[in-house]
Amino acid sequence: MQKILSVIAVLLVVSLYAEGQSFYAARRERSLIVEGGVGTSSYLGDLKNDKDYIDAKPTVNIGLQYYLSNRISVRAEGTWFQLKGDDSKAPLESGRQTRNLSFESNNFEFNATGHISLLPMGKRFYQRPPVNLYAFAGLGGLYFNPTTVYNGQKYALQPLQTELVKYSRFTLVIPMGLGVKFKVGPLFNVSLEGGYRKTFTDYIDDVSTTHKGPAAFTNPVAAALSDRRPELGLSPAEPGAIRGDPSNKDAYFLLTVKVEYYLPVQIGGGPNNQRKLYKSRRKYGRPGGGTRRR
Repeated sequence: MQKILSVIAVLLVVSLYAEGQSFYAARRERSLIVEGGVGTSSYLGDLKNDKDYIDAKPTVNIGLQYYLSNRISVRAEGTWFQLKGDDSKAPLESGRQTRNLSFESNNFEFNATGHISLLPMGKRFYQRPPVNLYAFAGLGGLYFNPTTVYNGQKYALQPLQTELVKYSRFTLVIPMGLGVKFKVGPLFNVSLEGGYRKTFTDYIDDVSTTHKGPAAFTNPVAAALSDRRPELGLSPAEPGAIRGDPSNKDAYFLLTVKVEYYLPVQIGGGPNNQRKLYKSRRKYGRPGGGTRRR
C-alpha cells in the first residue's frame, strides 16, 4: 500500500508540474495580482527647496491588487521610504540657511486604494491591452519618525518637543495619482506610477510654528535643536519668531517602478464558474474566412 501511495503521489506531482508548464495553465482567468516596486520619494514641507521637484530618496513597496471588473480594481499596499530636508542646502536668497534646521525620517505607509483603467481588459486576463493608463485614490496611514544629528549623535525629535507640541508620529494620508502599465507577457506587467500623498500633520519634518526661546526648555538638547542658529555664530531667535508655516500641511510624492504578477487563483468565481471557465470555447478567425470553435 505504501508503494502504491508513493507512485500516486509521484504521478500527481508530475501531472501538476506538467500542467503548470503548459500554456493552458496561463489561459485560466486570474483576478489577483501581487506587485513589488522600487523608486524615489520626495518631501514637500517647510525644509523643502522650491525648485527641487524630485528627490533621490529610496522607496520600496509590496502590495496585492484585485480586479472587480474589466476596468475597476482595488489594491492594498505597504511602503517603506525615506524623507529628508536640510536648510543648509537651501539657496542663499531663500534666507533659510540661517535657520539651520534639518531632519531625516524613515517612514512606513499602508494604504487601500481604488483604481480605474482607461482601457478595459479583455475577456481573459492575458488579453489585456499592451499599454494602459490608470488613476487611483484612497486612504492610508503613515508612521514617521523625524531625526537629526547633533554633535555627532542622532536624536529622535518628536520626544524632545522642539516647539513644545506633543504631536503623534502617526497620521492619516490620502494617496492619489496616475500610472501607466505595460504588458510584458501573459503573467507580468511593468508599471510606472506617480502618487501624491496629502497628510493631516505639519510635523513630518518637526517644523511647524514659532520659536519658543531657550528659556522655555528644561532639556538642553531640546533647546539646542529647537533653535540651531547659535551653531552658526548667530544670536538665538526671539520667542514667537517664525520657525515654520502651519498653514500648509506636509506632503510627499512617490515615484515608483513596479513589477506585477498574476497569481494562479480566481477569487469570487466559485466552482461552477471555474468549470465554465475551463470548458469555455471562443471563436476565432482562420485564413481563408470562416470560424471554428476550440
